[in-house]
Amino acid sequence: MIPNINNIKYPDSDLFLLMAGPCVIEGEQMAMEIAEVILKISEKLKLPFVFKGSYRKANRSKLNSFTGIGDKKALNILKKIGDTFQIPTVTDVHLAEEAVLAAEYVDVLQIPAFLCRQTDLLIAAAKTGKTVNIKKGQFLSAEAMKFAVNKVIESGNDKILLTERGTSFGYQDLIVDYRGIPEMQKLGVPVILDITHSLQQPNQASGVTGGKPELIETISRAGIAASVDGIFVETHPTPETAKSDGANMLRLELLEPLLLKLVQIKQTINNF
Repeated sequence: MIPNINNIKYPDSDLFLLMAGPCVIEGEQMAMEIAEVILKISEKLKLPFVFKGSYRKANRSKLNSFTGIGDKKALNILKKIGDTFQIPTVTDVHLAEEAVLAAEYVDVLQIPAFLCRQTDLLIAAAKTGKTVNIKKGQFLSAEAMKFAVNKVIESGNDKILLTERGTSFGYQDLIVDYRGIPEMQKLGVPVILDITHSLQQPNQASGVTGGKPELIETISRAGIAASVDGIFVETHPTPETAKSDGANMLRLELLEPLLLKLVQIKQTINNF
């Protein structure tokens, strides 16, 4: 099920949606180069593609952690990417007033997992008329996401995505329960699997979130086999120098070979 998103290419695709980009907008040149690379891959594989980039990071472990280059500056970069490449874009919002602001620049508003129960935020995002991507809280069951979905629908917006990004497993690890994918699909909305944040190792004593990027292929292959509707992946040319979430991002040069495998798996499933 490919969601109704402005400017989406291949809306009738029988493959899967690709939401991909850097964790945070670090600068215009970097963002444009990443978008161009991913667009070429998505066109080659005929994958519907939404470019992802946070204009500001609000949930950081340390006070001095990088949060962004400036809201308007980053939002204008996202708009330029959308206009230049004629592709939809998505960014996180954290407050109701942010939803109204970001909606002027992007096509999809993303609700962070730790805010998925925030009623005012969900209502504000819904009322913009944009597609709303709600990340499932690490602390919630798949079934409980019906309440978040209902808040958006009852606010007059049925353009909704749900994203699985792992469930808390102890204090410093996450685990993906693939049973949640069909459970959330029962709500009548596309379900995306976040294959990078699902491998985070949060709450490290160092104050820097860890990760297991070597398992990205494992997580994603299982998700496609479980008939997820889309893949969310944060990617960067040099994750070791990224200003946010570098520990669990996919190196950009590895994206195409990974997607080739996932497309082959999906095509095999489609033939059954």
